[in-house]
Amino acid sequence: MTQSPLLTVEHLAVNFPDHQVFQDLNFTLQRGNFLSIVGENGAGKTTLIRALLHQLKPSAGTISFFPERKAIRIGYVPQFRNLDEEYPLTVRDFVSLNLSGIHLPWLSRKERQAVDTAIRTTNLTAIAKRPLGMASGGEKQRAYLAQALVEQPNLLILDESTASLDNMMKYELLELVKKFNREQNLTVIFVTHDLPLAKQYADEFLLLRRSGYELGPIAKLPEDALISADRGGETSHA
Repeated sequence: MTQSPLLTVEHLAVNFPDHQVFQDLNFTLQRGNFLSIVGENGAGKTTLIRALLHQLKPSAGTISFFPERKAIRIGYVPQFRNLDEEYPLTVRDFVSLNLSGIHLPWLSRKERQAVDTAIRTTNLTAIAKRPLGMASGGEKQRAYLAQALVEQPNLLILDESTASLDNMMKYELLELVKKFNREQNLTVIFVTHDLPLAKQYADEFLLLRRSGYELGPIAKLPEDALISADRGGETSHA
């Protein structure tokens, strides 16, 4: 399959009044690729995601989407949030929140079909009418995934989405994501501290360090990546 870029990051820098997060960051994400972003806390993973989502303006450099930003639909799955048992929305209503039609007293036929598809493909059909607060941790996180998928994104961002989940739930969630990645050519960015999980599912890695970064095929992700990040190191563009 011929690849084409979905986004490029060129000479990106983000500075705050009291410190610099990163500088001169450069990488290209091809359509259909699965990129894992790893690094110690404070290295800039969340900052980079906020910049990609246009929630934060870089101090320097550019982020370019192809063919253009408004043509790219981005789905976002946050870190696990254990919603209170009293949370009133059903799984189905929660998944529907991303649709414009939720502001009306009904969903259009197309929107209902999109919700049905997202619920079915994330294996939530059996609990679609259950209050989300009563769902298990893994079911809640799959509901976040379904909500992100309901608008059929070109890019899916998982922001520490497997944190706080047990091993079985982590792999269950990533198996679903990898299925969409393979079958629908969905481009994925997976932010994680879980190196074994990254190695199993990602195609490429971006290791952020306080002194630079390293980029390469997932097979070359250093075994001591997080230790290396803690200790710093030379900037690499491999």
